[in-house]
Amino acid sequence: MSTSTLLNNANARKKHTDDSKSTTKDTSAIYADLNELRRLKYLAKGFSFTPNQPVNSALSGKNVSKLRGRGLNFEELRHYRPGDDIRSMDWKVTQRTGKPHIKVFTEERERNVFLAIDQRMTMFFGSSNKMKSVIAAELAALIAWQISDSGDRIGAVIYNDQQTKVIPAKRGKQHVVNLLSEVLKKNHKLSLDNSAQLQNDDSDSYNKMLATLNKVSSHNGLIILIGDGHGFDEKSTDFIKQLRQHNEVIACHIFDPLELKLPKMSQMIVSDGVQQIQFSSEKKNFQKNYEAEIARQLESYVKAAKKYRIPLIEIDTISPVEQQLRKALGHKTGSKGGAKI
Repeated sequence: MSTSTLLNNANARKKHTDDSKSTTKDTSAIYADLNELRRLKYLAKGFSFTPNQPVNSALSGKNVSKLRGRGLNFEELRHYRPGDDIRSMDWKVTQRTGKPHIKVFTEERERNVFLAIDQRMTMFFGSSNKMKSVIAAELAALIAWQISDSGDRIGAVIYNDQQTKVIPAKRGKQHVVNLLSEVLKKNHKLSLDNSAQLQNDDSDSYNKMLATLNKVSSHNGLIILIGDGHGFDEKSTDFIKQLRQHNEVIACHIFDPLELKLPKMSQMIVSDGVQQIQFSSEKKNFQKNYEAEIARQLESYVKAAKKYRIPLIEIDTISPVEQQLRKALGHKTGSKGGAKI
């Protein structure tokens, strides 16, 4: 059992206990709320997932694949007209007929966008603000509302430690509400009382999600991974390679600052509901080994993102999600609202 898993469950237990003692504490920090996810519709502005991105957007860097947007369908072949784009010229037909011809294409009216939303026990953790599982739900809501407003079809693969739920890609506001309701079902099943019963390998649940994505995604789609990346391994890399052959992929990595660096305590006790250990986190060697283990767990995840030119967006559990997303996609967070890019 890894130290990070123990830490996740121990802090989640503390947060859950502290919050349950206070009747005035906002429970949306522990579990996602449908009304809050609906409200995020009005904050889903100032960013987009179209090819035209701001210069400082995470989606426009030189080391990531540029978004293609909606695909093009061949419409017809016709004679060249003054003002036509010469890049559309069909030189073979022009040579054969002796008259200039161009190919005419039309943009697909809509594309499929699939969100992979992580609601496993590793996401049931938050040191000071909200659980990672809640942040994932809110991020999914923001993206789903923006995609829906743009006219594209939105679908999802929602997964926990044991199950994977597929929501077919459709358009419409009610469909988004239905999708978010399914996210809440998985989110509200998260409980420390059930953690002791879950002995699943994180890699199994993660790879099952990726295999499902490969089955349901079509060509020229957009896949957005929302989660902490726990369980990513060599098999995951193969699935990612398959996805990238015909689709664009964006990874939103959700993390809590406490996961990256342990607080210094002379006596720290952590438990996963079954086992309990006590140690001193003040020792330099322990801090060093812990940080090295965290880096090792994320290494293959980050390497795969770089290899296949997948934009990696870091989202923490502290700042408002909409502000982080706008900043990552090149929007100035200081301004209010903001038009769609």
